[in-house]
Amino acid sequence: MSHKITIQPDGVIFDLKSSQTILEGAIAAGITIPYGCRNGACGSCKAKVLSGKVHCEEFQQSAMTDDEQENGWTLCCKAYATEDVTIEARISKTNSDIPQSKITPVRVEALEKLNHDVMRMYLKLPGNEKLNFIAGQYIEFIMADGSRRAFSIASPPHAPLIELHLRLIEGGKFTHFVFEEMQEKSIHRIEGPIGQFFLRESEKPIIFVSGGTGFAPIKSVIEDMFEKGNQRTIYLYQGVRKFEDLYMDELCQSWNQKYSNFNYIPVFSEIEENPNNLRTGFVHQAVIDDFQLLADYQVYCCGAPILVETAFNDFVKNGLLEDEFFADAFSFAPPKPKL
Repeated sequence: MSHKITIQPDGVIFDLKSSQTILEGAIAAGITIPYGCRNGACGSCKAKVLSGKVHCEEFQQSAMTDDEQENGWTLCCKAYATEDVTIEARISKTNSDIPQSKITPVRVEALEKLNHDVMRMYLKLPGNEKLNFIAGQYIEFIMADGSRRAFSIASPPHAPLIELHLRLIEGGKFTHFVFEEMQEKSIHRIEGPIGQFFLRESEKPIIFVSGGTGFAPIKSVIEDMFEKGNQRTIYLYQGVRKFEDLYMDELCQSWNQKYSNFNYIPVFSEIEENPNNLRTGFVHQAVIDDFQLLADYQVYCCGAPILVETAFNDFVKNGLLEDEFFADAFSFAPPKPKL
């Protein structure tokens, strides 16, 4: 069974299977509704339902408030149509600039532990091929049973290999496989690039807020900015629990020394002893403490959904414009298999 989905004001129409979200159906039809996390945490795919009914699965308050939902808004990544539906949504004006995703085999070139629970993986495409992507996007590993695991690309587009940062998740079948069984030179399948978490044109200073391996897509964006000579002022707030959870700190410190427009602030939420007077507390609160008013900034936030939701709510209260908040929220629950 399928339903007709109409997107206004462009008048675009496509068929949606009952098993697909509106976003999945749009992607399958070659229509680019802006999106980021695909798990109801960032709000990039928010749309107004003009007619028809949708069922919206669980989502984060940072993505859509209860008032917005009551007033007819929905999240395309979580919305299933129960009849023909017309929505009002932005269709990305950068469609032609966003690389098309493709399924490709990859070889694991190297595995390297960056700290006690983060593994760096380098992937190589066949022959001399390179993945064409925009800094900040992600790829999905395709498992033997058809299920998928999404990981942000940590390398910039000009790098010869695809770099990923994988955190060991308790009960996570795939990450345990990576840490304990995966072999270098083994062959796997991925699809990519995916996602619309990437740098937007602006002259505003940028505040990057990362939690854990949320640093991965931020690293990709920052290194791409350096490569292109982008002179926008950058503040990187890297939030971790304890010092041993920090990784690639030396790289960030080297950026701090080399680039006058770059500022690095690691923040520790559970540190017990602090002889070096390190920044402590919640990472988003450190931003508020430093800036108070955020109206003149862009924020790019990557990490667990609770970080994204809390940061969005508190930053907006402190003057950040809602459409200047860009997020990539990491959900550790395995996504459903692709049909």
